[in-house]
Amino acid sequence: MEHIDSPANKKIKLAIALKQRKQREKNGMFVAEGLRLCEMAAESDWQISYGLLTRQLTCQERGRALAERLAEQGCPLYEVPEALFAKAAATETPQGIMLVMAAKNSPLPARAEGECPLYVVMDGVQDPGNAGTIIRTADAVGAQGVIMLKGSVDVFSDKVVRSTMGSLFHVPLYTGVTPAALLDFCQASGLQLLATALDESAAPHFARDYRTGTAIVLGNEGHGVSQEILAGAQKTYIPMYGQAESLNVGMSAAIVLYEALRQRKFNVR
Repeated sequence: MEHIDSPANKKIKLAIALKQRKQREKNGMFVAEGLRLCEMAAESDWQISYGLLTRQLTCQERGRALAERLAEQGCPLYEVPEALFAKAAATETPQGIMLVMAAKNSPLPARAEGECPLYVVMDGVQDPGNAGTIIRTADAVGAQGVIMLKGSVDVFSDKVVRSTMGSLFHVPLYTGVTPAALLDFCQASGLQLLATALDESAAPHFARDYRTGTAIVLGNEGHGVSQEILAGAQKTYIPMYGQAESLNVGMSAAIVLYEALRQRKFNVR
């Protein structure tokens, strides 16, 4: 294993640069940081460019096992001092390992594949924690993909990547999709398009039939789903009877997606 001691090293500089969205988009790369997240990255089929780790990590049995696994996979590893690692890290208490990886920016296919597919769509969702929670929930219910419309948070930012808890590597992601492309995709695939919205014409989420191909749209935290999408979607809302004005979009996603799961897996409406 090679050692890096200088902050001027190109690999250190790239890891630091990838904290910025423009650099992630320019290089087509991002950083996965933390022991569990890197373990899940190693288990996936995603391309890993190289890894940075500290001596302290390899002194732990779990950290040493991960380093050995990455080395067996042909991943270049570089040991760096803790102080230098901290400069490249995005977390306040680094765990001593990060992987520089190639981003997967899959284009939205012409039509959905498989029987009765389920897609989750983010329309302008901005909070990294919300986005990560939605991706994680989509993974948990077995969704066929997560579609990120233009204007949504960068799915490869460090906060989103961490908050997915590894589900990023399990669910197909389609980024930078236009509303028009989404509508065309749903029409070509025969998908019903449901959008969460507080509207007089909306139906309760549990009144919808999810046992057919479906795309569920979650909107921006402040403004909701865009008018362009609402014009082509069936509006759906989550009933509330207390004093709360609204639900967190991540929570809303979980409620609607688990209703879809209940109907699909237990054949119950």
